[in-house]
Amino acid sequence: MTDQQQTHQHGHRHGHGHDHDDAHMDWDVMAPLLELGAEVTSPIVDQAAVWLRERTEAAGLPKVRRLLDIGSGPGVGACQLARAFPEAEVVAVDGTPALLERTQARAAGLGLAERVRTHLADLPDGLATVGDADLIWSSMALHHIGDQESAVAGLGQALRPGGLLAIAEGGLPMRVLPRDIGFGRPGLHSRLDALNEDWFNEMRAGLPGAKEAVENWPGFLAAAGLTDVRSRTFLVDLPAPLGADARAYVQAQLARQHEAAEERLDAEDRAALGRLLDPEDPQGLMRRPDVFLLSARTVHTAVKPA
Repeated sequence: MTDQQQTHQHGHRHGHGHDHDDAHMDWDVMAPLLELGAEVTSPIVDQAAVWLRERTEAAGLPKVRRLLDIGSGPGVGACQLARAFPEAEVVAVDGTPALLERTQARAAGLGLAERVRTHLADLPDGLATVGDADLIWSSMALHHIGDQESAVAGLGQALRPGGLLAIAEGGLPMRVLPRDIGFGRPGLHSRLDALNEDWFNEMRAGLPGAKEAVENWPGFLAAAGLTDVRSRTFLVDLPAPLGADARAYVQAQLARQHEAAEERLDAEDRAALGRLLDPEDPQGLMRRPDVFLLSARTVHTAVKPA
């Protein structure tokens, strides 16, 4: 967690993830935002974990004794997975020490310190140091690796025979407002999406070892020699009116969108975003009653032949 800008899908530096490459990141500021985003969007991991457990049981796969969370961020998802797989040791793998410290604190607070541990490793080079596992989970982290197909193959190699690889990538952009918000031009979300796609393409092109490839995650899994490839999409569906935490998350997300896209927006859209982010404006995100949160994340899975 899975967050550059916090604008793509649930966001980068992520709603479910983060940017390991920015050595100047103020983690005292960013880490709580990552935690908030992961907590608000936690239904995705909970739903996916149920499906993964059903997959392992229905296929007669080995019991999950060791689970890796690759690109784990502040550990919200790792702790969810530990609850979902109570017989497993869960290893949160991340390249940011400050986030791993928060993972340890969260696990201790939830009584999971004996089963959730951390491993410092940058991606993709650090994959060779994580050991093997019965289940490997990675959410919104692999698209920060230049050669995504090679990264999937590396995770496949870390699977134990009969193990399951689950990659949460793709889905649908987050929606939080009606198409017509009552001021400015209707369709602001769509215009922000278009700008975000431009940014995402630029981000991908600038990654070390970047390779252009069709983002066919099931195809990557099959090319890695894995079988029984299946995908399923899970929702975060929080209707209006939003509670305080979800509203604060939406406000933070849109603020980062504003910061990232300001120079590319026209004056009318900049003004509309300014109103939405104004905590004193009755039509702002913190006050208007029609703010909701709807988003989708797709999880792609496959099995390593025994």
